[in-house]
Amino acid sequence: MARGLIGFVFIRIPYTKKFVNKELVITATGSEVVIAQLEDRRLTDLNREKSNNNFAVGDIYLGRVKKVMPGLNAAFVDVGYEKDAFLHYLDLGPQVQSLLKFIQQGQANKLANSSLADFTNEADIRKDGKISNVLSNNTNILVQIAKEPISTKGPRISSELSLAGRYLVLVPFSDKVSVSQKIKDSEEKNRLKRLIQSIRPKGFGVIIRTVAANKKVAELDQDLNELVQRWQQLVENLPTAQPKSKVLGEIRRTSALLRDVLNDSYQSITVDDQSIYNEVRSYISHIAPDKEKIVKLYKGKESVFEEFGIDRQIKAAFGQNVSLKSGAYLIVQHTEAMHVIDVNSGHRNRSDNDQETNALDTNLEAAVEISRQLRLRDMGGIIVIDFIDMHSPINRKLLFDKLREAMSQDRAKHTILPPSKFGLIQITRQRVRPEMVIETLEKCPSCNGTGEVQSSMLITDDIENNLRYIVTEQNQKGVKLWVNPYLEAFIKKGFPSMQMRWFLKYKIWVNVKAVPSYHFLEYHFLNNQEEEIKL
Repeated sequence: MARGLIGFVFIRIPYTKKFVNKELVITATGSEVVIAQLEDRRLTDLNREKSNNNFAVGDIYLGRVKKVMPGLNAAFVDVGYEKDAFLHYLDLGPQVQSLLKFIQQGQANKLANSSLADFTNEADIRKDGKISNVLSNNTNILVQIAKEPISTKGPRISSELSLAGRYLVLVPFSDKVSVSQKIKDSEEKNRLKRLIQSIRPKGFGVIIRTVAANKKVAELDQDLNELVQRWQQLVENLPTAQPKSKVLGEIRRTSALLRDVLNDSYQSITVDDQSIYNEVRSYISHIAPDKEKIVKLYKGKESVFEEFGIDRQIKAAFGQNVSLKSGAYLIVQHTEAMHVIDVNSGHRNRSDNDQETNALDTNLEAAVEISRQLRLRDMGGIIVIDFIDMHSPINRKLLFDKLREAMSQDRAKHTILPPSKFGLIQITRQRVRPEMVIETLEKCPSCNGTGEVQSSMLITDDIENNLRYIVTEQNQKGVKLWVNPYLEAFIKKGFPSMQMRWFLKYKIWVNVKAVPSYHFLEYHFLNNQEEEIKL
């Protein structure tokens, strides 16, 4: 009997990456700006910028060496912070002798211009040298903030200066051109390197960032010229700069974030403050004119974070217990030395699947959420994750690959170790700013955390007594009252309402605003600039 041949045709289906709708939502109060990044309306990053935020990453100060520590091979440098900044020998940079020579000439007003074309560099310092051979007490040195002050520690600084732009990073006293390792195309790497070599000013090195891939020469040249202008501004400030003063500030974190993350996947940027809206729109029109139309000014009655559901997500994401959709949950704890995350299956173990499958499904879901948590809280240092035990090496490999894939979106430098024989995965993650900590537990509305019950009937009397003091003693003309929604409804109800009676009595209209995140009896008075009035 003849057998027929059956042919199989394999068709390769091209992989198409799922489109993710990204948004930025920016809200401003009197003291800070809060920037939330959303992916498909899910909160992925949260950044806070204080309005008086000195010692931000990237700021350049004229510091004065306070004490050289040969045992640590480091020096403590006074940059004006309450704690001296820490400068290790390895953070001096190979061309520190050239920098010191440049500072001396700049402060003596002996520099003809900001160009380094005719500046003669000194020899590089040895990698295994001693800091006492380079710096001495009371030496003035330009330093850049590498890590903001965290806890009881002062800033971590570097004297290897660099100025970051959208596509390029300018490095003075160097001649190297390097390309981001994330650009994999060798032809594109060579194109960028040749292009930058042809336009870079003499005496400056350049680092080509990932977003520079496939960009035209005009865009890169414009970015390079702007960085050279910033260097020129630094040089102009140098003759009059005093030790401990800021010589050149990094751009605001709002603009810095846009510079670093803005791409075609961002569909909208919503801002609730007119001045920041103007700043963001102006900055985007400069760096990406085609994206200017996505910037929108929010004018709704509710807070912009409430409108986008961000307040609710913050409350859910920053607690010690973080719930997952499947019913599993994470326990996030912080110790002095590290962060510990425990993965628990919850009621997931009641599924019909076998234990190994349940463990794998829960761990894969947890890996995605953990990568989000690290970005949200900006957790740094050592993170130890206790996943649910799995016996199959294949499953452990799947988990490791899933975590690496999820963490690939993280802009902070990090290293992930494979699962240990105890089922633990260790991560080290770069930390340059204090960790984001948001208190999600609310005080008891009855006792205000004291354990003693106070009658809620007296809350309106307390509010009115404080209002009387603000109006008569402090002579405040514009007063806002932020309260829980239940309290807002009570103050505005009836005719005449309590709000109307206050107007008739004190000849001032108190704007009452409901804030859902406040606990039941919480209230705050604010002025016209939305700065809290201290009582």
